[in-house]
Amino acid sequence: MLIGYARVSKAEGQDTVSQVDALRAAGCARIFEDRASGARWDRPELHRLLDQLRPGDTVVVWKLDRLSRSLKDLLTILDQIEQAKAGFRSLTEAVDTTGAAGRMLVQMLGSFAEFERAMVRERTRAGLDAARARGQRSGRRPKLNATQRAEALRMLADGRSPADVGRIFGLHRSTVSRLKA
Repeated sequence: MLIGYARVSKAEGQDTVSQVDALRAAGCARIFEDRASGARWDRPELHRLLDQLRPGDTVVVWKLDRLSRSLKDLLTILDQIEQAKAGFRSLTEAVDTTGAAGRMLVQMLGSFAEFERAMVRERTRAGLDAARARGQRSGRRPKLNATQRAEALRMLADGRSPADVGRIFGLHRSTVSRLKA
């Protein structure tokens, strides 16, 4: 049985429709879909798929990076597929692990995917460092301006609870509690 796996990151505007269409066209009888980063291990549908694999099944993905972004995780997943006496196939990279050459190619492609991810991370870090050097701030804007913050701190000093101050300013009590720090 051909079993498909489709994944997109949690970002808004992404969906698995094109992946699912390609998997159906390839003949997948069942398709599991996740909305999570490929660098994360806690993907419930992937684990369901791996738990349900039977000898002779083939796991099919649209593209290798849909299965994993980490070579270590990719090899772990492929090992689990192999232990279930199942195969693996990637439609875009035309990879099929039923032979030795396919297994070698998967490891090489996984290495390139991990390298690409590391390069993106480096470029992102360099961009953030350059922005900081120019004086730009990153991250979420503060919930309170300086005047509101001073007033909230005064209210806390006067004995009001963080929950009361939070209700007044429309904040969660834990956000108010962090104002002290």
